Amino acid sequence: MSETGGGRMDAFTHLGSEVRNALSERGFTTPTEPQRRAVPALADGRNGLVVAPTGTGKTETAMLPVFDALVSDGGPPDGFGALYVTPLRALNRDMRERLDWWGETLGLEVDVRHGDTTDYQRRQQATDPPDVLVTTPETLQAMLTGSTLRDGLADVEHVVVDEVHELAGAKRGAQLAIGLERLVEVAGRVQRIGLSATVGDPHEIGAFLTGGRGCEIIEVDVTSNVSFEVREPAVTDADERLASELLTTPAMASHVRAIREIVDRHDSVLIFVNTRQTAEALGSRFKELDANIGVHHGSLSKDARIDVEDRFKSGDLDGLLCTSSMELGIDVGGIDHVVQYNSPREVKRLLQRVGRAGHSRDAVSEGTVITGSTDDTLEALAVADRANEGAVEDTQVHHGSLDTVANQIVGVVMDVGETEAWHAYNIITRAYPFKQLTEETFRAVAMELHRNRVVYVDEDDDTISTSGGTWQYYYANLSMIPDEETYEVYDMAGGRQVGTLDERFVVNFAEPGATFVQRGEMWRITNIDEDDQQVEVSPIEDPAGEVPSWTGQEIPVPYAVAQAVGGMRATGGRQLGTGTPKDAVARDVAARYPTTHRTAGSALDRMARHVTEQDAPVPSAERIVVEQAGSTVVVNACFGHEVNETLGRLVSALLGQQTGSSVGLDAGPYRIELEVPSRVSATDVVAVLRDTDPDHVAGLLELSLKQSETLKFTLAQVAAKFGALKRWKGRDGVGLSRLLGALEGTPVYEEAIREVFHTTLDVARASDVLARVQSGELGVEIVGERTAVGAGGRSAGTELLTPEHADASVVQTIKDRIQDDRVKLFCVHCADWSHETMVRRVTDQPECPRCGSTRIAALSPWADEVITAVRADDKDDEQDDRTQRAYRNASIVQSHGKRAVIALSARGVGPRNAARVINRHRETEAEFYRDILEREREYARTKAFW
Repeated sequence: MSETGGGRMDAFTHLGSEVRNALSERGFTTPTEPQRRAVPALADGRNGLVVAPTGTGKTETAMLPVFDALVSDGGPPDGFGALYVTPLRALNRDMRERLDWWGETLGLEVDVRHGDTTDYQRRQQATDPPDVLVTTPETLQAMLTGSTLRDGLADVEHVVVDEVHELAGAKRGAQLAIGLERLVEVAGRVQRIGLSATVGDPHEIGAFLTGGRGCEIIEVDVTSNVSFEVREPAVTDADERLASELLTTPAMASHVRAIREIVDRHDSVLIFVNTRQTAEALGSRFKELDANIGVHHGSLSKDARIDVEDRFKSGDLDGLLCTSSMELGIDVGGIDHVVQYNSPREVKRLLQRVGRAGHSRDAVSEGTVITGSTDDTLEALAVADRANEGAVEDTQVHHGSLDTVANQIVGVVMDVGETEAWHAYNIITRAYPFKQLTEETFRAVAMELHRNRVVYVDEDDDTISTSGGTWQYYYANLSMIPDEETYEVYDMAGGRQVGTLDERFVVNFAEPGATFVQRGEMWRITNIDEDDQQVEVSPIEDPAGEVPSWTGQEIPVPYAVAQAVGGMRATGGRQLGTGTPKDAVARDVAARYPTTHRTAGSALDRMARHVTEQDAPVPSAERIVVEQAGSTVVVNACFGHEVNETLGRLVSALLGQQTGSSVGLDAGPYRIELEVPSRVSATDVVAVLRDTDPDHVAGLLELSLKQSETLKFTLAQVAAKFGALKRWKGRDGVGLSRLLGALEGTPVYEEAIREVFHTTLDVARASDVLARVQSGELGVEIVGERTAVGAGGRSAGTELLTPEHADASVVQTIKDRIQDDRVKLFCVHCADWSHETMVRRVTDQPECPRCGSTRIAALSPWADEVITAVRADDKDDEQDDRTQRAYRNASIVQSHGKRAVIALSARGVGPRNAARVINRHRETEAEFYRDILEREREYARTKAFW
């Protein structure tokens, strides 16, 4: 880390008089911390990376030296003097107003160019370039190929890249890195300034920004100005009543109540959640309570997003539920507190989100993390602790992405019409993500483009030139964001657009009858119009009575965070194992981490049962624990999502190969759950870990991926970027075997595998885990039962949304919900007794206290009309449908007792389906509840057609 500049007032003295006068007019008398430390170096013309929280004046930090350079030394050039590159399609309005003010005050023209810029504005910018142009990475790609625009770009002396950390970890950034090198070909040496939120590896981001050229790192420590509290709300009597009102669990009601209390104590609160679906589902609960809280995420229409942004900024909304859509500095005014619902999963995410609060100088940014389960709480504590230590995760730069190379070979050719191959190779390998690209790989990519008629490669002259398909390809692929269609969601009854859905969602999930949550409401799909790319939906009147059919993808938990949780487990397990009372261990946790004694004690409940009641080894950073119950084998492993996904795919593939049967997989950050054939045991799973050569992991995974939907979709997307597939239509398009047959052995296939490995798996660490297991450094123990920690689940978010493949936490959630539901018991024998109670209070064999009969029907609490029908029933007359169902219901309860009451209390499960569930004679309770969940799913999908 480097620091430049002297005292607090010295920074602005490095700027000329015009800018200093404007500063005084603007009321900037004292520089902020990033300005104090960065302005001297940037005013000196050096490349720089400014790492600081949102709201600390980063934009002015970068632009003051740029503005100063443009108004000094004879004024701005004829062409573009500076580019401001932002990953956001639309620059937030506050930043635009500030840049416009500086431009007007200093006599400089500031303009914006992106995909929505009109043709007239584009022509004006080409013939009379503004002094500062705000644009996106994709629009810069288009500008580099225009002859008139290239004349304007020749004068560029400064490029500011905003949110550079977001770009560095994506192919958009890899493309921009080459785009900046193409700009150098036009403009010569350009000063590069990057603006970033907190990152773990600023020197890596600096190298990415500058192509490895020198870069001043100006990093403002955010950890000294943030404060966190991790809290799991206690369930109160009021929560029991609220749960009944919201038709949810008391624990979920306590979360809603706790968030409302925080919102009520503050003026403006951002409530961050980890997925769009959780935002919608939680928003629907607040909507039921008429809470003054809006919902904001990327799938909402632009008008809906702007509406809630404006209402929140003006104070019309007290709180705003949002996803990462609010991490990139969208202006919503002053924020005095941030709530993170469930663990934020990553240190950088917690710092970025909580950093949105308390932006007045020297104010502490305060945040509360609301958790709902053991894993969730321990993980949040580990993240908060690592945040206080400044242990931010590194950004995984997309090194060597071959579809980006293909895209930019075409870009270089578009720039000049024809180029020698070595020249294009030299431009591309100047960019940091492609320093290691070999000539052999480069030529293979170029020849793939030649075969696809995207460019023409003359191997005799070693030149690359345009072909008939070059222009069309390039302008159809200006973005490296996957070419995925967006489907508009229409409420046909209300005649309005609700939002949008990604093509991946529509291809892999959407079908008539499926349900999902959007804009705080639940919808059922009634029709999918492929031609117009519309999904027609109808609202569900009673959303709390439905099971959503789909949940969003989770934010992956990094390896380091999962290991920290493992370390906490190890410490707590040792203390409990040596007889230390749980209360004393909880006090120790509360003293070392930002939480309360009560929350710490709740987080230790499962571990205490695990150690003291089950006498089981605790899975930790140093120990894997494998347990089995029936057909379920759980590998408890604290390695995070990507490593566990890698190990899980490896184990399931090898076991499937050995047995000839499929093995179900559900991998989370702390456990790998496998559904195995009856002849497979925990010992077989451990044998795979102990016998598989760590050096063969990548090859084995590649073989297993050939049957996966993940590779299918990725391969099609990559093929489109190579021009090998003109348009991917997943629903009725190209089959996997056909794609593999055509592309295996080509750079397209190589890149698809690389991308899956980069974004989903962690082969290096998984191989290291196997090596440590085989050396004895990492212990592996087998337990012959499900343990308390092993069944702990992932997060309370499953109370809002039910994943397709239910893990132990989801099963527990379904169980808790049904047990907390109310049921009306009614004796169909005497028809004289009925009693409403909670399912959990029903005896094993319900019996009528009046006549002693066990023919007891388990009905919904509002089934008065059924009771009336039975009481009026004349046994000699034909019974109506309600009466028949009541008698069938009572017959099942008489035969199967409370088990039948549980099945009949599930949503949409009548006597016939309840009998089917019971008659499967499942070995374990978990399997019984999984069957119930499947019936609830079937009901949710098909109710519209009943």
